Amino acid sequence: MPDTFLLGVRHHGPGSARAVRRALAAVEPDIVLIEGPPEADKLVGWAAHEELKPPVALLAYPQHGDPSTRAAFWPFGDFSPEWQAIRWALDAKVPVQFCDLPAGVRFASHQGPEEEQPDAESEPADDALARRDPIGALATAAGYDDPERWWEDVVEHQIADHTHDPMAPFEAIATAMGVVRQAAPAPPAREKLYEDRREAHMRQVLRTARKTHERIAVVCGAWHVPALTDPLPTAAADARVLKGLQKTRIGMTWVPWTHGRLASWQGYGAGVSSPGWYHHLFTAPDRVIERWLTAVAGVLRTEGLPISSAHIIEAVRLAETLATLRGRPLAGLAEVTEATRAVLCDGDELRVQLVNRKLVVGERLGEIPADMPGVPLAQDLASTQRSLRLPPSALARDLRLDLRRQIDSDRSRLLHRLRLLDVPWGEPMQDRGGKGTFWESWRLEWEPEFAVDVIAASGYGATVSAAATAVVVERAGQAKTLGDVTALVERCLLADLPAALPTVLGALDERMALDTDVAHLMDALPALARTLRYGDVRGTDVGSLRVVTTTMLTRIRVGLPKALTNLDDDATRAMRARLDAVHAAIPLLEASPDEWYDALARVADRDDLPGLLAGRIARLLGDAGRIDREEAARQLAVVLTVGVPPARGAGWIEGFVAGGGLVLVHDEPLLRLVDQWLAGIDDFTTVLPLLRRTFGAFPAPQRRAIGERVRQLGRGGPAPVEAGPHVRGDVVLPTVRALLGVPSDE
Repeated sequence: MPDTFLLGVRHHGPGSARAVRRALAAVEPDIVLIEGPPEADKLVGWAAHEELKPPVALLAYPQHGDPSTRAAFWPFGDFSPEWQAIRWALDAKVPVQFCDLPAGVRFASHQGPEEEQPDAESEPADDALARRDPIGALATAAGYDDPERWWEDVVEHQIADHTHDPMAPFEAIATAMGVVRQAAPAPPAREKLYEDRREAHMRQVLRTARKTHERIAVVCGAWHVPALTDPLPTAAADARVLKGLQKTRIGMTWVPWTHGRLASWQGYGAGVSSPGWYHHLFTAPDRVIERWLTAVAGVLRTEGLPISSAHIIEAVRLAETLATLRGRPLAGLAEVTEATRAVLCDGDELRVQLVNRKLVVGERLGEIPADMPGVPLAQDLASTQRSLRLPPSALARDLRLDLRRQIDSDRSRLLHRLRLLDVPWGEPMQDRGGKGTFWESWRLEWEPEFAVDVIAASGYGATVSAAATAVVVERAGQAKTLGDVTALVERCLLADLPAALPTVLGALDERMALDTDVAHLMDALPALARTLRYGDVRGTDVGSLRVVTTTMLTRIRVGLPKALTNLDDDATRAMRARLDAVHAAIPLLEASPDEWYDALARVADRDDLPGLLAGRIARLLGDAGRIDREEAARQLAVVLTVGVPPARGAGWIEGFVAGGGLVLVHDEPLLRLVDQWLAGIDDFTTVLPLLRRTFGAFPAPQRRAIGERVRQLGRGGPAPVEAGPHVRGDVVLPTVRALLGVPSDE
C-alpha cells in the first residue's frame, strides 16, 4: 500500500504552517492533497505568481443566479498551513490538488462555507469549538488562551527536545484527535450528514491518488485525521454516503483578503483573533519578541509618543520575566501585550487598542495579479482603478476631489457608479475645505466582500459604466414615487451615465404627470436643481433636464394656492420648509424669479393662510424687494391687532424672522410693533413656547443685539417713542430678557 502522511493542522496556525513545510520536505511526497474545493485545482498554479500576495481567498460563486446570496470564501494568510503546502508543492514541482467536498455540491444543497462548521447554538459550546478548532480546544483544555503558544510549548519544544522526526507532531495530534472525537457528542443530524459526506469524499480522493502515487501527503484540519486513518471504510460504504448528491456549476477565482477579515471570519477554518501576531510569528527570522516590541514602538512613535530604545529593552525584559514566572519557554501574545501596556503605553488602554488594531490584528490587504481570471466587470474595475491611480486599500482613508481636474472628475464618476452597483467602496462626506461646487470628499475603505458584490453586478454589464447604466434603467422602470425618480436622476448625473438619462427623464415626466400633489413636486425640485448644478460642474449636457425642471416649477406656481389650504400645524411647518427649499433652488435653475415671486404675492394676503406661512412669504418678498419695509410693518400690524389670536401673531413672527433675527435689529418699526404686541397680550403663556422656539434659535450675538435694541426703545435711542408704548415696553422687558436669555442686570 502507498505511504500516506496525514498532516493534521490548525487552520491559520503559524506553528502548523512551519511544521507542514518541515514534514513535506522530509517525507518528499509525490502528490499533496489539501482540504479545499476541488474546483480550485485549476487556480493552484497562480499561487506561484509573484503578484499574488496573501492574505488572499478563493472565491466560489454560482454561474447562474445571484452570486451575492451564496458566495463562498476560503481565505489564506502567509501563516496558513494550506498555503504553505501549496507553495511547497509548486516549488518542488509536485502535483497538488484539493480533496474536500466540491463547492458545487454545497451550493446545490444551499450550504455555503459558513455551514461547514457546526452550529454553535445547536450544540454545546465545547463541542462546537472542538469541531471548528480542535487544536484550539486542546489548548483551552490545557489552560492556554492562545493556541499558538500551546503548540509552541507542548508540541514544538517538547518534541524537539526528544526527536528530530518532523512527523512526530502530527502523530501526536492524530492520537489526541482520536480521543477527542470519541469523547465528543454527536452533532445534530443535518451537521453529521454534511460532515460524513465531506470525509467520505476525502477518502474517495485518497483512494484515487493511491492508484497512481506511492507517497501521498494529506494536509487537512486536525479533526478529520482519524477519519482518514487506515483502515478506511470500504469504497462502497463511502459511495452510499455520497449517493444522490447534486452539483451546480460554479465559477472560482482568487480575490484579495485582509487580516481584519481573517480575525472576524467565521467560515471555513474559523477566524483567528490575532492574524497580525501570527504573521509575525511565521515571518520573523529570529528574536521574535524583540522585533515585535520594536514594531509596537514604531506604531506609537507615529502617534507622536516618545518611545525610546530603553522602553523597548525594558518591555522585552518584562515579557520574558512574565513567561518565566508562568513556566513557559517563550513569551506569548499575552505577555508581550502586558509588557506593552505597562511599559510602552503607561497603562493607557486607548494606546493598547491602537496597537491591537494596527499590529495584533493588522491592516494588511492581499494582492492578486492584474490578469487573474475573473468576471469581465471585475477586470474592468481593476483596470480602471489602476488607470486612475486609485488602488483598493484595507485602510480607511479620506479622498478630496477637485472636479475641475480630469482625473478627479473620473474618480468621482467611478465611485458614484460603484454606489449604484451597491459596491460602497467610497462613502460621500461633507466637504469642509474648498468652497463652491467643484469639491467632493470621500471616505474610502475596501472590503473583501465587495468582490462578491462586483460579481453580483456583473449580470448587468461587462464594464462599470455599462452595468451602472443598466441598473439605473431598471430602477427607473421600478420607481414607484416621484421622489424615487428624482433621486435616481441626481445619481445618474453624478455618475455621468448619459445613455440612461433619457429613460430616467421619461420616468420623471410620467411620474410628474401622474402625481397631482404639489407638495411632492416641491420636495422633488431642490434635488433636481442640485443635479443641474452638478451637471454644469461636470460639463454634462443637462438641457433636457432643465426643460423638465422648468415644467415642474410652473406646476408648483400654479398649484401653490391649493397646496396652502387646510393645513394643520405639522403640515404647515413642513410646507414652510418646502417654500424655503424651492426658493433656494430658484437661482440654480437659471430662470427668472419674477414668476415665483408673483405666485407668492398672490397668496400673501389670504386670510386663511397660517400665520407661519404668511410671515415667511412676507419675509421672502421683502428680501427680494417686492414689498418695502412699510408694507411688511403693515402686514405685521394686521396680525398683531386686538382680536387676532396671539398664536397666529406668534406664528407670523416666527415665519418672518426664521433663519436670523438681524431684521429686528435693523428695522426698529418692526421691533416696536413686536414690543407693543407683547406688552398687550393678556395670556402671555399661550405664546411663550412659540416665541421661545423662535428666539431661542437665534445665535447668542443676535439675541444680545435684539435685547440692546429693546432697551433703547424710549431711552433716547435713535427714535423716541411716546410714553404709552414706552411704559408698556418697560412692563414687558423682563419677559423679553427671559426670551432672549439676557441677564436682568444688563
